[in-house]
Amino acid sequence: MKKILILTYYWPPSGGPGVQRWLKFTSYLPGLGYEPLIVAPAPDKANYPILDLSLVAEIHPDVRVFQTNTLEPYALYRMATRRKQTPYSGFASETQRKGLSGAISRFIRGNLFVPDARVGWNRFAVATARKLIQKYSIDTLITTSPPHSTQLAGLQLKKEFPHIQWIADLRDPWTDIFYYRKMLHLPFVKIQDKKLERKVLDYADIVVTVSHFVKGLFAEKTDNPEKIHVITNGYDEKDFADIKVSHQDKYFTLAYIGTISEEYDLGGFLTAMRKLIDQQGNNIQVEFTGTICLSWLVELEKNLEKVFFSKGHTSHAKALEIMQQADLLLLIIPSIEQNRGIVTGKIFEYMAAGKPILAIGPVNGDAAQILQKTQTGQMFDYNDVEGILDFICKIKQNKGFYHPDIDVVRQYSRLKLTENLSKLFLP
Repeated sequence: MKKILILTYYWPPSGGPGVQRWLKFTSYLPGLGYEPLIVAPAPDKANYPILDLSLVAEIHPDVRVFQTNTLEPYALYRMATRRKQTPYSGFASETQRKGLSGAISRFIRGNLFVPDARVGWNRFAVATARKLIQKYSIDTLITTSPPHSTQLAGLQLKKEFPHIQWIADLRDPWTDIFYYRKMLHLPFVKIQDKKLERKVLDYADIVVTVSHFVKGLFAEKTDNPEKIHVITNGYDEKDFADIKVSHQDKYFTLAYIGTISEEYDLGGFLTAMRKLIDQQGNNIQVEFTGTICLSWLVELEKNLEKVFFSKGHTSHAKALEIMQQADLLLLIIPSIEQNRGIVTGKIFEYMAAGKPILAIGPVNGDAAQILQKTQTGQMFDYNDVEGILDFICKIKQNKGFYHPDIDVVRQYSRLKLTENLSKLFLP
């Protein structure tokens, strides 16, 4: 099989949505004639905010993983900010911290870690990748981010091996990410970061991203926008094969799986749910699985009272089980700048679960278009109380209201998406 070299910071046992994308691609590439060689930090050296040990068993037997050392200043960071937990690659949570400590944290993130604090992995990743390129005559290199510092490793390798095809997979915006302006960058640091972003976009042979909106952001920063391709996240049919679903007929269950931070707007949803409870009683359960910020947790408990149940972070397999046991799945897009381009990986697994989707967010965004195209749900504005309430009532009273277009849904299967990816490789 033709060997493909992939540099990814997040790899099992790391958990979270960033892991799923390339874990799934690499599980289908061998069947298409490609052998993935993975370069990732050793688990005992990496700083993973979330662990999901169940994902280790999903690594395809034909995938070889080369683990490296990494050098990251998180001990210093935690000492300076008095935090025990490792932050996410984007440090998005740091924008919520108030007062002097929050400002210090953002200043450290914005000026000492450029483009991010995992840049210390690069020298180890490049050293290992260099040996593999030479040993196996690799001609296709893939770097996936965040952390966007991984793209700088790809940039260095492209300069050392100009013949190689370099595919830069950017799952999130870089200098256009919603919290970027809150990081208190010094002017020269901001200029430096934008130059690094531009270099990656210019030097990469192919750029891949997850939505058309994000593609547009990157297209404005390169003279060759035609090399930017959209390959969304998706769902894996195999993940749902062995799930045993047990229904509770006594209650209509609405489920949300994922994180709820302060950037999420649940106001309209809570008002609609209060009206529904007042009209129809408490024959409904609202289950949130994942991390909920304190402010929204208080509001959920106050407004939904006895019908609300909160669960913590769970394994990916358990999350899929919860999806299939629900009657209605809730999807919420953060209420932030440029949220029209947010297409979470969760939306595709929601579609695969075969349950209607109540989505709240930008009605003209990429996620809304996918729901409309697949006929798997509907997107409502954050304040559209009546629309949200009417949709829930229709689903609750008439299960025949849900008519997904299965053929379109299958276009988002991991196998189909991997086939699309492989068409970008050198012959």
